Amino acid sequence: MTQAGERKLQILQTIATMLENPAGEKITTAALAARLDVSEAALYRHFPSKARMFEGLIEFIESALFSVVGQIAADEENGLKQAELMLAASLRFAAKNRGLGRVMVGDALVHENPRLQARINQLFERLESSLKQALKIAVAQNTLPTERDCAAQAELLVDYLQGRLQRFVKSGFKDDPLALWPTQKILLLG
Repeated sequence: MTQAGERKLQILQTIATMLENPAGEKITTAALAARLDVSEAALYRHFPSKARMFEGLIEFIESALFSVVGQIAADEENGLKQAELMLAASLRFAAKNRGLGRVMVGDALVHENPRLQARINQLFERLESSLKQALKIAVAQNTLPTERDCAAQAELLVDYLQGRLQRFVKSGFKDDPLALWPTQKILLLG
């Protein structure tokens, strides 16, 4: 990786770390530059705007989540198990990457460019589509009833995920998103 690429990654990692503060102060380029011990101009040599910095974080989230989701779809034949593993992976990702969890719930994007929230919305729509496909497989495998509305259930699963992530972020990262997963997955995927 080039030194510029390493600096870009360092900037994104620093933003993610700053977002782990449960108080949730707004990330400014001045605070970011101070944390990195560089000038604000140095930040803009790597990213043309703060919105592009957040887009870099969203790209990382998309890449990390959907590489796992794709792997689950490829490796697991059971549709219900696919849906379970996709949801659990999403919850686990946010639990391990608290700052990125704040990006996922939109908490870190409140005063930023609206296109960033639209991008996060697309991420959840894409996840919902993957879950819907897994549920359709489960119907075809006769592990879910044929009259099951896979679109409605996939939407419910994403709503559950967003609610668990919201609760995790709003609790200052105290309410583990996976705490009740063993029981809740039975209720959600039954």
